[in-house]
Amino acid sequence: MLVQMLRAKLHHARVTAADINYVGSLTLDIGLLEQVQMFPYEQVLVVDVENGARFETYIIPGEPRSGIVQVNGAAAHLVSPGDRLIVMAFGLVRFPPPDGWTPQVVVLDEANRVQSVEMLGHYPAGQ
Repeated sequence: MLVQMLRAKLHHARVTAADINYVGSLTLDIGLLEQVQMFPYEQVLVVDVENGARFETYIIPGEPRSGIVQVNGAAAHLVSPGDRLIVMAFGLVRFPPPDGWTPQVVVLDEANRVQSVEMLGHYPAGQ
């Protein structure tokens, strides 16, 4: 059996722009993607910390070192520039998960620079 588990998370990414006229997706600085090990066109779950809005979309790569976090398409109605987002990527893992399973979390500052890289508490085998 496979279970879907969190594998990577960008924490407190600040929305730099919202464009309702763009055809869907979430534009993220490619440097941030590399840091958190997310991939262009990967499906992600996005949560707006300010208003609780949740939506699924996919990532498109943005200019490196730009700090861009732009919500596009219909989801742009759910956010405002300056809002903090949590962007989560999941993966399918054999059950039970491998001993020591730990999602990577990249915490950003108010300018979308990496503040810290953390690992969430690990999942003990057989539990």
